[in-house]
Amino acid sequence: MWRNDNYTPVPVSEKRPEDGATPSIPLKPLNVDESPQVKKLGPYFHDGLRRIDYVLTYHVQKASGLRRQSSRSFMRSMRQSLSRSFRRTRQTPEAQEDPEIAAQEHQLDYHEDDKHFRREEFEENLREMGLELEKDEGTTVPGMGFLKIHAPWDVLCREAEFMKLKMPTRKMYEVKQGSNIVEKINLFIHKVTEPLHPKVEESKIQTVKHLCYPFSRERQHLFDLSDKDSFFSSKTRSSIVHEVLKRTKCTRTKYLMGINSLLGSGVYTSAFPLHDGEIDGVRAEPNDRKILYEEWASYSLFYKYQPIGLIRKYFGEKVALYFAWLGVYTQMLIPAAIVGVIVFLYGCATVDDNIPSMEICDPRNNITMCPLCDRACSYWKLVTACGTARASHLFDNPATVFFSIFMALWATMFMEHWKRRQMRLNYIWDLAGCEEEGLSTDHMRSDYEFRVMQKTLRRESSSSKNEKVKLTCTDRLPAYVTIAVMMLFMIAVTVAIVFGVVLYRISIKTALHMSSTPTFRSNVRATVKSTAAGINLIIIIIMDEIYGALARWLTVLEVPKTDKSFEERLIFKTFILKFVNAFTPIVYLAFFRGRLVGRPGKYLYVVGNYRMEECAHAGCLMELCIQLCITMLGKQLIQNNLFEIGIPKLKKMMRRRKTKLATQQEEELKKTWHQHEKDHFLGPFVGLNPEYMEMIIQFGMVTLFVASFPLAPLFALLNNVIEIRLDAKKFVTELRRPLASRAKNIGIWYNLLRGLSKVAVIVNAFVIAFTSDFIPRLVYQYTYSPDGTLHGFINHTLSYFNVSDFQPSTEPLAPMHLGYKVTLCRYKDYRDPPWSATPYQFSSEFWAILAARLGFVIIFQNAVMLMSDFIDWLIPDIPKDISQQMQKEKALLVDLFMKEERGKKHSRSARNEQSPSLPRSRLNSNSQSTC
Repeated sequence: MWRNDNYTPVPVSEKRPEDGATPSIPLKPLNVDESPQVKKLGPYFHDGLRRIDYVLTYHVQKASGLRRQSSRSFMRSMRQSLSRSFRRTRQTPEAQEDPEIAAQEHQLDYHEDDKHFRREEFEENLREMGLELEKDEGTTVPGMGFLKIHAPWDVLCREAEFMKLKMPTRKMYEVKQGSNIVEKINLFIHKVTEPLHPKVEESKIQTVKHLCYPFSRERQHLFDLSDKDSFFSSKTRSSIVHEVLKRTKCTRTKYLMGINSLLGSGVYTSAFPLHDGEIDGVRAEPNDRKILYEEWASYSLFYKYQPIGLIRKYFGEKVALYFAWLGVYTQMLIPAAIVGVIVFLYGCATVDDNIPSMEICDPRNNITMCPLCDRACSYWKLVTACGTARASHLFDNPATVFFSIFMALWATMFMEHWKRRQMRLNYIWDLAGCEEEGLSTDHMRSDYEFRVMQKTLRRESSSSKNEKVKLTCTDRLPAYVTIAVMMLFMIAVTVAIVFGVVLYRISIKTALHMSSTPTFRSNVRATVKSTAAGINLIIIIIMDEIYGALARWLTVLEVPKTDKSFEERLIFKTFILKFVNAFTPIVYLAFFRGRLVGRPGKYLYVVGNYRMEECAHAGCLMELCIQLCITMLGKQLIQNNLFEIGIPKLKKMMRRRKTKLATQQEEELKKTWHQHEKDHFLGPFVGLNPEYMEMIIQFGMVTLFVASFPLAPLFALLNNVIEIRLDAKKFVTELRRPLASRAKNIGIWYNLLRGLSKVAVIVNAFVIAFTSDFIPRLVYQYTYSPDGTLHGFINHTLSYFNVSDFQPSTEPLAPMHLGYKVTLCRYKDYRDPPWSATPYQFSSEFWAILAARLGFVIIFQNAVMLMSDFIDWLIPDIPKDISQQMQKEKALLVDLFMKEERGKKHSRSARNEQSPSLPRSRLNSNSQSTC
């Protein structure tokens, strides 16, 4: 009998034979209205009435297996297996199969039968929970089966009450935007920025609002149930079904299994809610997905605001909060980028007036510098560092200090602005006042349940059977030790990689100095800087992927109890590893390079004869800027944008090859596919953690070392403008619809942001004090300068060295190329000259500048922290109009329930007034029967 899509599977209770009776398969008769002309291709059952709220997919056994059709029962397929086995034994020896291959096939068939048995049991339990199911197997997607799930009205009401979903009541009230003046200002701003708002209903100013209350079946009269089909939105229906799937267990198998365990064991291959419909084409009906595609997921709309309300309506609060946070962060980058550009332009405008760079570029000074490496390098003139000195002034000038203070206060303003925006969204989305446990039911993870069950089985023979079993710290101790060792080991690997790049820079610099090509010798510094930064970038991108997989493996090893705990621990481990990976090369350049060098005649050597690196005469700030620029731009261009576009397309191509569908064949089939079949070929949603992580790392680069790279906010702004639309297009067109998750805030990411903003103050203080020459210039100008200017500053920073004090085999091979014999050379440090009583010891100027640097760090840190805390105290977390509206809502809820109570009392008193007309005995009997 050929399979027909118009037949639905029979419930398991009807399919199972009882008392040895022959199993029968009742079929659903054809409906008249299900002809191909009338039947919908949207997310509906075959009857065109019941909406598909959720879809589970699984592999269907091929025709050569035991079951040729998914509608056949388990017992029938077993009988077919036995009959085929009997026929095989009667074959001639020449036609016999290899016994090993046959045994493997039987083992595979048994595994598939076990999965089929678990699916049947799970589906039967879903029906007992009240869900309605429908199957499609092997129709247009070869080898794939689809279980479509519909939640009827009574199930939606029951689960909405369990989940404490706040739903709009019949009561509506007027929303005020504050005082008359504030309201007029808001209306004026909204009118001026109207071209920037998307053309969606949710972007309009809200003048009236429904009073919301947690849904209750006993108080259904409070809610507007005139249209039950639209009362629960599609994202709410899918989240309700998912909650039922997580709670439903397979108890007849060996282990307790919910949907997460069934997915992990391969019983089902995927589980996802459906998109609302098509986004383009002739048959594309108006739906939220199509509106999001036209008004949000387009690069041409980069200048417009995001339709956050519609995003929340379609994807849920958790996804909407991410895009709202990303929008606020991008908006706040605008003033930071403007100030950063002004600081950079100030450096460009004052470069010709900078006295230290003018002294370096003046050939009349004729300062001979000591060699930069042993043997291969010779003496060199300070005037050759003129270009580097002028370029360093662009990023190392007095405006840098102001910009560091500004960015520290900017980070505080951003956090405060986001808190207020978050509270406003909570009020608009009716999440204000909700408790965290009411937002999401956090079930135990299947791995945790399995480990607990193993521990329970081990304790069955002991006397403490009734004791509640759970995993303790002792049970997790091996995992904790493994995590600590692996984390420390991977951090050590990162440090070793950075050290390897340092050795590369040292060796390649020596090789270029020894080169016979004049071009190579003249561009040593530029070549070494650019190639080393590129190598660092490639290593960072590769190690990021490794660290992400390692963090997930370590978190699984830890066996967290709930999904929320798993996510937080995974985020923390991933952040630590990726943060160290991205910032270790930058930290080395900022705080260690040039500090561990030694002096001429007594240099510090590592790994044999490798001499540690020195900074350029103008300092390491320029190299720090180059490293930060290449790392930031490279990660944004390659990792954040190219990977996000290329990898999904590559995975889609691999899925197409796996299903053996050619591009042309797939395009033809798409015309007849239902929505669940189209969504199956979209990429799975893997969560928001990768999106948040790349933005957190970017936030660190914008704030932590902004003193060395004032253009960082500008590059971050340009990246985020593209990132928002790229993510939007990915969510709407490339990915399956994510499960709508409720959330009041961005969770642990806020704590990480706040921690980074605090650390940024300290880091920038040390960068200004120890990496730049700001403090030495300040000390010289006000302490050692004869005329109160920076004239003579360069000579003040250079110490003398007698070339006769070189260690053996370290002096230059060609010392005479300058045209004269060098007896004294200069090097950048504060040390006593060789003719003093304490030659080459740190001078008094060194200790004075060190004290000034430490003093600056303390003053800068405390002053900026004090200003940040003052701004935090000055700006309230909850906007005044929102707090007033929340109090108004509480008062209206009290009035609503008081009216309901008065109505009940009135109805009871009316019944009591009619009761005396009845006989006394009749009244007593009635009262007893109602009790």
